[in-house]
Amino acid sequence: MKYLAWFSGVLVTLVAVVYVVIFTSLGNGLLKPIVEDKIQQQTKLDSKLTTFTLNMSSFEVLLELNANNSVLIKGNYSLFSQAFDVAYRVRLDNLESLKELSDLPLQGKLYTDGKVKGDMSFMEVDGKSDVGEGDTTYHVELTDLNPTSIIAEVKNAKLSSLLYLGAQSQYASADINLDVNFKNINPGKLDGDILLITKNAKIDSQLMKKDFNVTIPNTSFAMKLDAKLKGNDVDYSYDLSSKLFSILSSGNVKPEPLQTDITYSLNIKELALLKPVIGADLRGAFKLNGTVKGSKEKLIVKGKSDLAESDTKFEAVLKDFAPKSIVASVKNLKLKKLLYMIKQPHYTDGILFLNADITNAAVGSLKGKVQTDIKNGLLNSKYITKLAGFESLMPRTTFNSTTTTILNKNLLDTKVDFNSNLVDLDIKKASYNLKDSSLKSDYLATVANLDKLFFVTQRRMKGDLSVNGELVKIKDLDLTIHTKIAGGNVDAKLHNDDFHAEFKSVSTKELLGMFIYPEIFQANLDGKLNYNLAQSKGVFSGHVIDGNFVNNNTFNLIKQYTKFDMYRESFNGDIAAEINKEKILASLDFRSKQASVKTTNAKINTKTKMIDSDVTIQAKKNTVTANIIGDINAPKVKVDLEKLMKSKAGDALKKEINKGIDKLFKKFF
Repeated sequence: MKYLAWFSGVLVTLVAVVYVVIFTSLGNGLLKPIVEDKIQQQTKLDSKLTTFTLNMSSFEVLLELNANNSVLIKGNYSLFSQAFDVAYRVRLDNLESLKELSDLPLQGKLYTDGKVKGDMSFMEVDGKSDVGEGDTTYHVELTDLNPTSIIAEVKNAKLSSLLYLGAQSQYASADINLDVNFKNINPGKLDGDILLITKNAKIDSQLMKKDFNVTIPNTSFAMKLDAKLKGNDVDYSYDLSSKLFSILSSGNVKPEPLQTDITYSLNIKELALLKPVIGADLRGAFKLNGTVKGSKEKLIVKGKSDLAESDTKFEAVLKDFAPKSIVASVKNLKLKKLLYMIKQPHYTDGILFLNADITNAAVGSLKGKVQTDIKNGLLNSKYITKLAGFESLMPRTTFNSTTTTILNKNLLDTKVDFNSNLVDLDIKKASYNLKDSSLKSDYLATVANLDKLFFVTQRRMKGDLSVNGELVKIKDLDLTIHTKIAGGNVDAKLHNDDFHAEFKSVSTKELLGMFIYPEIFQANLDGKLNYNLAQSKGVFSGHVIDGNFVNNNTFNLIKQYTKFDMYRESFNGDIAAEINKEKILASLDFRSKQASVKTTNAKINTKTKMIDSDVTIQAKKNTVTANIIGDINAPKVKVDLEKLMKSKAGDALKKEINKGIDKLFKKFF
């Protein structure tokens, strides 16, 4: 009995201590700083418990979260039955300062107050709020702390206020009415309905112009959502309509497990309206309608659209909401309209056709085929000329193309057949790796008439040209070029900015003829060019073999007055050039057994098309020198006949001076 009495005494003492600490003003004063500190740790705010009273049957707590934000809770409770009757009042006048409590950006004000009655097994919450400047009432029932029933009514809430509350730009205004009547919200036992109606809705055209540079007329719209929930089924209809856009959708949805059978329709007269929502800079009209049927494991989305005045159809199968397969066809899509819609320059016209059959759309496991055809293509010559800075107008260019792409896991193998009145391009296989973004492709480019490229080269040419090679882009860019030109071969390589080309057995006469120069020299040319594209610098070195000059007035005079036939001479020699952007410093040295033609450091400017060169012609012991300067197409030629005049041939040649020996040199060069 002694120990029992001792134990009872200790127990009574402990109960008394607990009572004093928890349920008396003295104890409340001791607990208040402890509770306040815990709240500050959890909220990360400078929170204060302005009021903290707790006794055996009632309590009152006034918590100031920070300046202008407070929560008041007071009421009665039964410690033994765990029943309670509590009133609450929430006054949040500065939501911006509560960002630590929410992942969402908030601003403005929010008030709500009400009562909570019941016990831990079942309780009811009745309250009201001014959210969105509206009149909101709500009744929530909770069983074992889980919501089982919700009845709420929102009258005349302002959309602009709700957007401001969520720190969103107020691109639209509207009056919102919402009725929520859920007798049961337990999964599988749904019983209720939702009715959402907006009135007096308008889009703020001035704000759209300011934020997105989108000009739209003053536009009003209306929206209605009517949903009936029963068991696992949700039957709904949705209607959003205005003069500029409309969205319709209706059908049945089973949330758990997901099953859908719905129809949808979009009719948007101005895509620019969607920029605040999707972030894409689009414009123009767009229509889309279709169905969505199936489950999470297999969801079939079908659609039909008039995208860019086309007849577009698609069917996509989704697994776990990720694309599994896609079948699509596009007919008669107008490229001009498409470029307008995506706000791209009008650089081409044409009609696009597309057929896609992708049996596996999963990234890394792609399987399928996509074919694209463009017919009646027409490039916008004026725009491309301006964009590229061509000195002359690009000719009218028409084209057709067919592109076939085979999808195989991470590889996209593409075949291209492009035909135009300027150039034809054929690619048998361009292989693009999605995993490492590498590209490997062959190519064959054919120009039937080089003169049509004058707008690019600014030089008249004749003949045709065919170029083939391979392009590889992994980390570095590597391009090979192979072509036959002027009876010889040209093989070139481009590694990033470094270009290297080798010329073998190129006929100088044919080369001059191709560029419509006087065909004054016939030889076989071998040469090498090394050039850096980024620096626009390079060097050329070449060697001519068995060269012979063709008939020209200068050599005819030499033959007439020196009795030496330059045409019988076979010349070998070297050509060299240093290239620094538009400036070229060139030299040539052609020699035969008894003659030579030489120029050193000839200055040529490809931008200004000016030349400054000294030329020396040696025929046995007779020497003719000249300076060529001025416009490369019509230079001034100054002939120095001093050395030649001292010979017998010079006496005879004096008679020809007055006939314009400079013109003869011009024709020669």
